[in-house]
Amino acid sequence: MHRRLITPGALAAASLLLAIPASAADYQPGAPGIGDPYYPYYGNGGYDVSHYDLRLKYQPATDELEGTATIRAKATQNLSRFDLDFLLDVSEVRVNGAKAAFAASGQHELEVTPANPLRKGTPLTIVVRYSGVPSSKSAYGFSTWHRTPDGAIAADEPEAAWWWFPSNDHPSDKATYDVSVDVPDGTQAISNGTLQPTSSKHGWTNYTWRQNKPQATYLTTLAIGKFDVTTGKTSNGVPIINAYSKDLGDKDKAARASLERTGEIVDWLTGYLGHYPFNSVGGYVPNTTTGYALETQTRVYYSPRQFANGTNTSVVVHELAHQWYGDSVSLKGWKDIWINEGFARYAQWLWSEHEGKGTTQELADYVYASHAADDAFWTVRPGDPGPDNQFDIAVYDRGALAVQALRNEVGDQAFFAILKGWPKEHAYGNASVADFRAYAEKVSGKPLAALFDTWLFQPSKPAAPAAHSASVAKTSAAVAQPKSWEEIAATNDVHGG
Repeated sequence: MHRRLITPGALAAASLLLAIPASAADYQPGAPGIGDPYYPYYGNGGYDVSHYDLRLKYQPATDELEGTATIRAKATQNLSRFDLDFLLDVSEVRVNGAKAAFAASGQHELEVTPANPLRKGTPLTIVVRYSGVPSSKSAYGFSTWHRTPDGAIAADEPEAAWWWFPSNDHPSDKATYDVSVDVPDGTQAISNGTLQPTSSKHGWTNYTWRQNKPQATYLTTLAIGKFDVTTGKTSNGVPIINAYSKDLGDKDKAARASLERTGEIVDWLTGYLGHYPFNSVGGYVPNTTTGYALETQTRVYYSPRQFANGTNTSVVVHELAHQWYGDSVSLKGWKDIWINEGFARYAQWLWSEHEGKGTTQELADYVYASHAADDAFWTVRPGDPGPDNQFDIAVYDRGALAVQALRNEVGDQAFFAILKGWPKEHAYGNASVADFRAYAEKVSGKPLAALFDTWLFQPSKPAAPAAHSASVAKTSAAVAQPKSWEEIAATNDVHGG
């Protein structure tokens, strides 16, 4: 993933018969960023998206992509123009049926000026026709479009959409999706949700995927190549769809031995996190050289490198736990990343305990004891780590340590009620660390401000008294490494490059 700070470098007009029109001065451009201080130009102001319909055609041999995106949205202010986040070459934009002016701006902005200004509350149908070679495009010096020997994939965090569809690219503006892709016969297209009936005509096969639950833009994925697809169902009847590149080499068997336990792991996670929130589950392993995994909603992306040393169920646990913590309940702003990563890591600790390879308390003690007070590990604040440290190992390990401290403070009964209740409380929405603290206080009946400040916001190692009171690091003697530690540590680059 990318660790960077980017510096800020249904009618078009109201009828005169229905309302007095606002003056031109009342209509303003939507902001070029949604307001996230970590990434000032990510997302856009002035509108809210409800649905993306993407009709694509892709040629793997040349990396040429053609597309028509239909975006259903609503104006949230009186708009004279608005931005979309996008990099490819645009040939036409229409807003509510009328041609709109458009121009590229900045690193990844598409400025759209509708034929008539848009009053707040106006339903919008935005159609963008485009084409290009995604691998030829970059922004801020990087690309998240990854070519493979037989195609390409789009999977990255905190951004990936710009290279293949125009969007309001921030997790706070979630939407449903229809993704329809034409590819040459013999090639497949993998995306989120459920696969609709396929069809073939004149040497091209169409794959259409439907995601009927709100989904963040960075969790929307596309994989084009030659895959072996396996299917099944969880004990509760959720369809499982896994896909493996046909040229994974000696990583193939380990990848399958890991992903084919998806149904078992989902069933197990349901006991802790509640009802699985989506209509399908699974993952895909393309032939890429990237090293990370990503919790792309319902269809997790795994790099082959995750299985270079054999089976790795711990990374599967991590990414599937994200379906509740991160996907169904998404962060409000990128500073809230702890809710995603601290709890996905803690799910790995629970899996360790389930497999008899070390309890969550033993893992917490080991993490605490493994980092001296002057270790830079403690300078990272998981509750607001900053964009440069957003995916630092401390967000994961110190983040999980904070979860264990919370458990010890409120007791198992309240803790597991919080763990399961939170995804239900905010299902398909967005929430912040502050929201989580308020919820934990409500369920437990305890004030938790001091605990959250100590474990999530102080840039220093919690002192021994605080650690003892949280039942962490009960002894100053050397703490034995739990048996699961190497397997867990092997997933440390899940969001690495």
